[in-house]
Amino acid sequence: MLEDRMVYLRGDFVPWSEAKVHLMSHSVGRGSAIFEVLSFHNTLRGPAVFRLDEHVERLFTSALLLGMELPMSRDSFHRAVLETVRRNGVKEGFIKIICFYSQVAFSIFPPREKLDASIFAVDPGQDLKGMAFPFDKGTTACVSRWRKLDPETVPVEAKAAANYLNGIMAKEDARKRGFEEAIMLDTQGFIAEGGTESVFLVKDGRLMTPSIGTVLKSISRKSVLEVAKVMGIETLEGRLRPELLFASEEVFFSGTPIKVLAVRQVEERVLEKVPGPVTKKLSEAMNNIVSGKDDRFKAWLFPVG
Repeated sequence: MLEDRMVYLRGDFVPWSEAKVHLMSHSVGRGSAIFEVLSFHNTLRGPAVFRLDEHVERLFTSALLLGMELPMSRDSFHRAVLETVRRNGVKEGFIKIICFYSQVAFSIFPPREKLDASIFAVDPGQDLKGMAFPFDKGTTACVSRWRKLDPETVPVEAKAAANYLNGIMAKEDARKRGFEEAIMLDTQGFIAEGGTESVFLVKDGRLMTPSIGTVLKSISRKSVLEVAKVMGIETLEGRLRPELLFASEEVFFSGTPIKVLAVRQVEERVLEKVPGPVTKKLSEAMNNIVSGKDDRFKAWLFPVG
């Protein structure tokens, strides 16, 4: 249960119920928090965090893009993440790093202070009443009426709390229309990403995904592309027109909670085979990697110890 979890907060570990911040803090009132969501898995050698180094590096990139200062070093974040998982005694689940301004602030400008850091580790089965991802069944998606934030408005590569209102609106729009997920276009009308996921398409055996520039530098996206290349699957990163959603043989999402999630329906189009052969092959490969069964990618796993 969540109430039993310990939280890393400002260099110490506190009970879940004590992980608090004032409602008038700048990060609550203005959305000026940055974060990372990581997965950890019960491998053959015990619990291990997936691509911890990449996530910590992206956290520092978010801080740099937004002119923020983090309170500790990369190595300190590494140690704190692993210790948080260890202290909670969980075998697999999710980690969330949240760095925030705790100071009360009425001004729109953030405090000229270092951010505070917090780290949470949860088991979705025990703590979140389970999280079902219907891979064999696949999910449904629509093209959202909301466009992805333009990189000339805010740094879209920063994982900032305020930026996620964009994806929330897209997901809410999809649910109201009877779909489970949303696919967003950028302001030029090309495919961007899901509300909180990367989008992949397969056409004529070639794996395609929107290029970096208008989308987040997703670590799951990067991982899928790297695995596909090792497996000899041709890949393409580019500006993809939405018509491809209705011409591709396969469509899938990728994100931290599930590395590969097949899409069975886009708008009114029902895909013939779900999961398709490329989607299934990549999903199986990612499952082997996170469970520690593929030594080619063992450097992606950081043992909790």
